[in-house]
Amino acid sequence: MRPDHSVPFVLAGIGDEAAPDLPGQLAAVAAAGLDAIELRTVDGVALSDLDERAVADVLAALEWSGTRVVCVDSRIGNWARPVTGPFAADLGELSVLARRCAALGCRYVRVMSYPNAGLSEPDWRAAVIERLRVLADRAERAGIVLLHENCAGWAAGSAERTLDLIAAVGSPALGVLFDTGNGVAHGYPAHAMLPALLDHVAHVHVKDAVAGPSTTSYTLPGDGDARVADCLRLLLDNGYRGAFSLEPHLGVLPHQGMVHTRDAAARFAGAGIALRRLVTDVLTAAHR
Repeated sequence: MRPDHSVPFVLAGIGDEAAPDLPGQLAAVAAAGLDAIELRTVDGVALSDLDERAVADVLAALEWSGTRVVCVDSRIGNWARPVTGPFAADLGELSVLARRCAALGCRYVRVMSYPNAGLSEPDWRAAVIERLRVLADRAERAGIVLLHENCAGWAAGSAERTLDLIAAVGSPALGVLFDTGNGVAHGYPAHAMLPALLDHVAHVHVKDAVAGPSTTSYTLPGDGDARVADCLRLLLDNGYRGAFSLEPHLGVLPHQGMVHTRDAAARFAGAGIALRRLVTDVLTAAHR
């Protein structure tokens, strides 16, 4: 399916949600009718851990396909890196990704705000802010922007904490990546926190889900409880012109290892069609 350029926004997708290998990821992005790709892993290896030959292959494949990269997803501050862990791992990853972003022509790097590991809340906050100040300073000097996702860490589930983080770091190299569906999985109303963050949102992940007694079931965008259409409407009404990047969690769950179901690519394509329909419906309603 070719991208529909009548939709005046970039629709993208995190490629490894569809396939482990880059050719499979690029094919799935095209089949879903998306305009661009977001990179996280290739062949199960994080972008910053790829060797130089593998990176050259990635660049060649992207150029051949004419696919641009809108964001890269780091492991900085994520669920596997508590705030008491070695900071050198994050500094090293950022250093590598700064070089790779320059080669990819991409300026956005997804980060999180560190799970706690026994600290008091004030000490947790202080440690998160100290680390992100250092990271944002290095990002600014490298010409890239860190985007904090409402997923794991001190500022994840609260607009107040996210705004506190942005203000305390005080850098143009730190913004917000808003994920529509993370609130369902983590037990907070993401749609309710969005209005306070609108002016800081530079990138959006789109997923939807239904919370059960013990597990979260992921759905096509618009079929769950995340109020995805309402989130899109809030963003568009506020003048958002960034990318909507598909992260459906239908064929793979990154927190449980990058193991793909046999129909992962097909489910990703279906989610891409649902995303385009939602954006189109929101735009149509806005012009009635």
